[in-house]
Amino acid sequence: MAVKRLGAQTIKFLNPPAIISTGSIVGPKEGQGPLADYFDAIIQDDLYGQDSWEMAESKLIREAVTKAVDKAELKIADIEFMFGGDLLNQLMSSSFAARDLQVPFLGLYGACSTMTESLSMAAMMIDGGFADRVVAATSSHFSSAERQFRFPLELGNQRALTASWTVTGSGAAILSHSKGGPFVTHATIGKIIDYGIIDANNMGAAMAPAAADTICTHFDDTGLQPSDYDLIITGDLGVYGKEIAVDLLNKKGYDAAANFSDCGIEIFDQKKQDTHAGGSGCGCSAVVFCGYLYQEMQLKNIRRLLLVSTGALFSPTSSQQGESIPSIAHAVTIEI
Repeated sequence: MAVKRLGAQTIKFLNPPAIISTGSIVGPKEGQGPLADYFDAIIQDDLYGQDSWEMAESKLIREAVTKAVDKAELKIADIEFMFGGDLLNQLMSSSFAARDLQVPFLGLYGACSTMTESLSMAAMMIDGGFADRVVAATSSHFSSAERQFRFPLELGNQRALTASWTVTGSGAAILSHSKGGPFVTHATIGKIIDYGIIDANNMGAAMAPAAADTICTHFDDTGLQPSDYDLIITGDLGVYGKEIAVDLLNKKGYDAAANFSDCGIEIFDQKKQDTHAGGSGCGCSAVVFCGYLYQEMQLKNIRRLLLVSTGALFSPTSSQQGESIPSIAHAVTIEI
């Protein structure tokens, strides 16, 4: 009997796991943004001393996990499982990082929704009694993502105003049985939603319906309301996607505008940094949560948070073949 199931798509953890530490590391552009003081490290070179952007991204996720482990006063050998993912083919960045870390690894692909997907799976493993210490981590890199999904950087293509800027960074969170908190109390697993958007330069519009669907389902399943949360924050809808998501929520009877934000908006200064729609990528919600939001929760400035990472499940092949962009969003409730 599924005693931990609420409604259609939500899990309520009976022994909520605690997030005992986090690690966050970002690139130069992110380090010039408004959240710079919250990150553990800011690299000054996009290559991070590596021979390729892809290997630089792998180093980012490896270092983020290491920082989280160090801050928890643990050793890598103390971590029993790692859930992780990224945007690259065959989860290259995460897989190579897990190879170096030698932690039992379960690779996940949810595109930019992977941070909450990994947090959900890690929380299930802890709550289910299968492990005591699990790390959830994701990464992205502007340069590696651009050349896989859009254009070679050498071309210098003009970016559409609706385009987002893939965050260079990685975030890692260690979950464990602890009395401290903050705790992961609920996870709402999203459905794939497709409104027929085909423009890969307008990811916010493609992902907003999935975000709204998961958020509405979360409220329906739990009986909670937007006002029960100090903050509801999506992963990387950006400026335009956030507006669409708020509008869709209103149409479904939920007024969330007062406490609704987006990690892609928070991480950059839109006026000064010319990121158009804002930030995106697996690393976007990862570094904003593992840096900024986690610290705000430790200070009790945020006591209940709904983190909703959003992902566009398309590939270069599907895009070139004219397919639409199916999207998904997963949500986790994190509270003191």
